[in-house]
Amino acid sequence: MNKPLNANLSIQVGQSLKKLAKNAFENAYKAALLHPECTYVQGFLIVAGESLPPIEHSWIELDNNVVDPSFTLWDKKAEELYYFPAHCLTVKQLIAAVEEAKEDYPEDNPLPVYGKMPYEYYGEVMLGGKDYQAAYEAALAFSQEINVN
Repeated sequence: MNKPLNANLSIQVGQSLKKLAKNAFENAYKAALLHPECTYVQGFLIVAGESLPPIEHSWIELDNNVVDPSFTLWDKKAEELYYFPAHCLTVKQLIAAVEEAKEDYPEDNPLPVYGKMPYEYYGEVMLGGKDYQAAYEAALAFSQEINVN
């Protein structure tokens, strides 16, 4: 479920984007377009040592490595970040979903991509299906385990 981050590859991919957005979904989307063989992933991020709830986040997986183009924005070591995938898309699926969202809802940001309804819920935020709920619960349990004061 949780794969380790490849920090060196994350830095390389992040630098290839020229300018990082503050939005992880946008950074992962741009990275996916540059690496069509990758998988675009949405899920949750846990930061060790911080008592945050799971953070909705996005990254890519390249050659079985977690590659987070937003890694340098965190100012953390790779071993302090934990990734819990919920929704994976090929680049072809990602492009199609973004184009469809732009067409159907031109005034809204097309990212993140949540898939088909009905949606499940966590907290006060609407998300994707049961896979999102399972990833959120796993991330929350892990966060509580490692961030015990």
